[in-house]
Amino acid sequence: MSKLGFASVAAVNQYLRLAHQMKLDINDALAQSDVGSTKLSDPTERITGEQFQIILKNLIQQAKDPLFGLNSGKFVQPGSYNILGYITMNCASVGDAIMRVASYEKLVGDMGVSTINKDQGLIHLNWHCRYTDPDVRPHMMDNVLASWITYARWLANTESPPIEVRFEHPLEDKTLYKYYEDLFRCPVLFDQPKTAVIVDNRLFNYPLRQPDPTLLRTLEDHADTLMAEFKQAMSLVPQIKNALRVAIKTGFPNKNDIADRFNMTPRTLQRRLGQENVSYQQLLNEVRLELAEDYLRNTSLSLHDIAQKLGFSEPRSFHRSFKNWTGKTPGEYRNQ
Repeated sequence: MSKLGFASVAAVNQYLRLAHQMKLDINDALAQSDVGSTKLSDPTERITGEQFQIILKNLIQQAKDPLFGLNSGKFVQPGSYNILGYITMNCASVGDAIMRVASYEKLVGDMGVSTINKDQGLIHLNWHCRYTDPDVRPHMMDNVLASWITYARWLANTESPPIEVRFEHPLEDKTLYKYYEDLFRCPVLFDQPKTAVIVDNRLFNYPLRQPDPTLLRTLEDHADTLMAEFKQAMSLVPQIKNALRVAIKTGFPNKNDIADRFNMTPRTLQRRLGQENVSYQQLLNEVRLELAEDYLRNTSLSLHDIAQKLGFSEPRSFHRSFKNWTGKTPGEYRNQ
């Protein structure tokens, strides 16, 4: 499974709107990440976090603009947050909208985790970025906080500034500070322990434009269904791997048999695994590697017998696959 989870196409497209305005080579970024342009036409689609990080790194390097992340926040739209965006549009207050973020942000992607806490009468909206690339991470922090403020102002139809904005990353070029101050219209601190927006209760309680409680309930019901499906898909991966372990030890597994165990068709199984950015073959390879390493470490089975136990037609296929997985031959691994 992808270590960075996934990113919704809607979130990706927010960055691409700025890239298009800057006349950057979007096709090059997509080619490097192995994401087809047709996939980006469907806002309900998702790409892996690793693919998203490659796209952003490519665009950032092309742009050569230290404010790329900050400026991309200005291109936020309700659709940038998928169904969460439309849920927030129908909330009664800014606070109500913010409280929905923690519940449903997983539907937007795994870019980071939002938390809310109070300190000395002020509300801290914290965001922890999961992305690790040093070129991408600061721009993503800038994007998220700039998007939050831009979107909240549009939702509430107010220009009220937050109390303070804080970033974990340092500001290398002090002359850029004015651009942050112009956007947030409040003191902006850098090199802080947490990336956060600090607001007071007045902004938290500020009424939104056109709250619709009936539509809000409908949207939340739909979001709850999507979250349930997502969690179910999340839990499917370890279940499939356990089934594969048993099947390999009792006879080589067949995808149709594995699907039958979970009361689904092979096509449905593949689709459900695809929602977790993983394939049946990937899981099979992971289990094969796990068992191969155990056999090589803890038994005296010959390579021929291990290959047979793992369902390889001949030792040569096992030898080739194991080296692709680990960079070592089975013999080298056992000798170590």
